Amino acid sequence: MSLRGSCHCKATVFEVTEAPTTVTRCTCSLCSKRGALWAYYQPPQFRLLTPRENVATYQWGSRTIKHHFCPVCGCGTFTDTPDFTSGEPDFDNPRVSINARLLDDFDLDAVEVVVIDGKNLW
Repeated sequence: MSLRGSCHCKATVFEVTEAPTTVTRCTCSLCSKRGALWAYYQPPQFRLLTPRENVATYQWGSRTIKHHFCPVCGCGTFTDTPDFTSGEPDFDNPRVSINARLLDDFDLDAVEVVVIDGKNLW
């Protein structure tokens, strides 16, 4: 069952192939200030319905992760990132993380929140 998500003004819209079973709350400075809860997908499981040129991107630090956001309303929408499950960036296995708070018609309170200590990891 695919799910659709969108920013506040609906200028950025995306779809994922399935509902997340968990979401991640990262404590790094950027994620904690954004307040996002991240759900991770393989690139084929994500589809951006907005033209890519209408999405803004922010990169910081190592510039390893592309943090995308709506240039109209400012909502953080999704990221392009290497897989970090081993603790090191795996560039051969890219991931897309979506801000699960933006999923339409989805009960986010029913999903387990996993906290990662990004404040001290990187």
